Amino acid sequence: MEIIELASGERKSVIITETLKSDLKNLTEDRFFFNWRTLEGSPVVYKLQLKEKNGILGVMGLIHFPDEARVEIKLITSSKENIGKKKKYEGIVGCLIGYACQLSLTKYGEMACVSLVPKTEIRQHYIEKYGMEDAGWQLFLDGWRLLNIVKKYVLCM
Repeated sequence: MEIIELASGERKSVIITETLKSDLKNLTEDRFFFNWRTLEGSPVVYKLQLKEKNGILGVMGLIHFPDEARVEIKLITSSKENIGKKKKYEGIVGCLIGYACQLSLTKYGEMACVSLVPKTEIRQHYIEKYGMEDAGWQLFLDGWRLLNIVKKYVLCM
């Protein structure tokens, strides 16, 4: 997986792994808009980092719903320095969504689905940028839309 450093246009390799207990002290509201230690629903929390550096650039909490062949993105964010017009890197959230899609495919095969409940102000952004479908209060990816996200952000094609 890769993100783009906007100042240079250079592609940077990233890795996504589960957070460690020691990571939680760095996942503060000051940097990630939310206190990740208080996240409800027992999601598994993943972090995105540059391969060659340790700093966390993005975070995502996932909950699996095996009966529905669905992975829900409970919460997802880039670090504050990677949001808005002055962000340093492009593609952090796309890589995190792509990773959730890949996990869903691995676990649920052709029935795989990824969903999220977006904040009202970014709902349209998820539809336009990631091809998510509107399902009322949730947005989702499945079928070819889910595969397209994996190809674009995980396989970097």
